[in-house]
Amino acid sequence: MSALQIRHLAHRYGNTAVLHDVDLSIARGEVHALVGFNGAGKSTLMRAALGMIRPDGGVVRIDGVEVAHLDNAGWGRVGHLIDTPFVYPELTVRENLWAAARLHGVPAAAAGARADRVLADLELGQWAERRASTLSQGNRQRVGLGSALVHGPRLLVLDEPTSTLDPAGVLLLRELLLARVATGAAALVSSHHLDEVARIAARVSVIHDGTIVGELDPHGVDLERAFFAMVHAADEEARRVETLR
Repeated sequence: MSALQIRHLAHRYGNTAVLHDVDLSIARGEVHALVGFNGAGKSTLMRAALGMIRPDGGVVRIDGVEVAHLDNAGWGRVGHLIDTPFVYPELTVRENLWAAARLHGVPAAAAGARADRVLADLELGQWAERRASTLSQGNRQRVGLGSALVHGPRLLVLDEPTSTLDPAGVLLLRELLLARVATGAAALVSSHHLDEVARIAARVSVIHDGTIVGELDPHGVDLERAFFAMVHAADEEARRVETLR
């Protein structure tokens, strides 16, 4: 059974179709990367996967359970970061991580230790007692990632997680993700950086104009060229179909 299974997903914003018959599955023990241009549908797909929006069609299952029926324990096994990191600006970094642990069901007696572990893993110790409102954008991103990781989720859904990280932060996240999936967790990660996802992903799916148009070999010698060729072929096929109508 897949950790995350998406079948025939479709969604529109007004008159604009943003997802078309999307199929995607994330296996336990793998990082699955989702790559595409801005506006391709990556964030909408992830929001639908997390129940943040109700899609117009299709079904999403986490551990075999439709998201609409997932209970608190099920959501407690999921960690996510979508768009900008959510932090409580008036709380310190340690307090934010403690709160995230508690909100995901970690007992109060264990939440402090979980927070301290993430502080160490993401090298946030020197800012532990700083209010989140005073942090740089990159360190706010680290706190947001820490909040997604602090409860030890079995499924991670991360939208452009390296977007504001410095090189040291990118390396830390890479090591943490690989360590988590080595224990059987699953991760869906969107990114614009093909070279970075190639270092961590077992599979790389390309989304274009709201549909999955193929997969790239993360061990390929020229991912960028392969990506553009795949997108170009999808555009050519769409034009051919339109001409035949």
